[in-house]
Amino acid sequence: MIYWEIFWAFFVANLLGYGGGPATIPLIQIEVVNNNGWMTLSEFGDILAIANALPGPIATKMAGFIGYELGGGLGAAVALAATILPSALAVIVLFKFVNLFKDSPKVKLMTKSVQPIIAVLLAVMAYQFFLTAFENSGMLHLILLAAVSYLTLIKFKVHPSFVIFGALFYGGIFLT
Repeated sequence: MIYWEIFWAFFVANLLGYGGGPATIPLIQIEVVNNNGWMTLSEFGDILAIANALPGPIATKMAGFIGYELGGGLGAAVALAATILPSALAVIVLFKFVNLFKDSPKVKLMTKSVQPIIAVLLAVMAYQFFLTAFENSGMLHLILLAAVSYLTLIKFKVHPSFVIFGALFYGGIFLT
């Protein structure tokens, strides 16, 4: 039964996640953390940070890891298939219509209309992560990590993956 639940959670999140990884991440969080309770928000945040630092599509990396944690190798395969299947089906079915509607004002409007929704979903997720970080690590660590991350990203133009690894290293030493 767990394999069906894994499949359905990732299939729904990726079916509704129009716009790629940034739109899908909050939907995966809702399925994995809120609806099924397979992990805490803090654990999900850790997986998101690691998946974000690694190369490749973020949704597939998260699906593979979460599926493996829940159901071993078969769970990972089921989660990956559920993540890829909606896009693959859409490409196969909709490929015939691409040239017909690529310049349609309605299609362009629909695409532009989705962007604010994605921004709100990401903002809500960031706010939830902020609250969890504040509760788990305290204000001092939160302000220190935020300030150092901001400086390294904006002022010194360090790649985000190095900032994430640095924050993970800091957390491993001072917050465990």
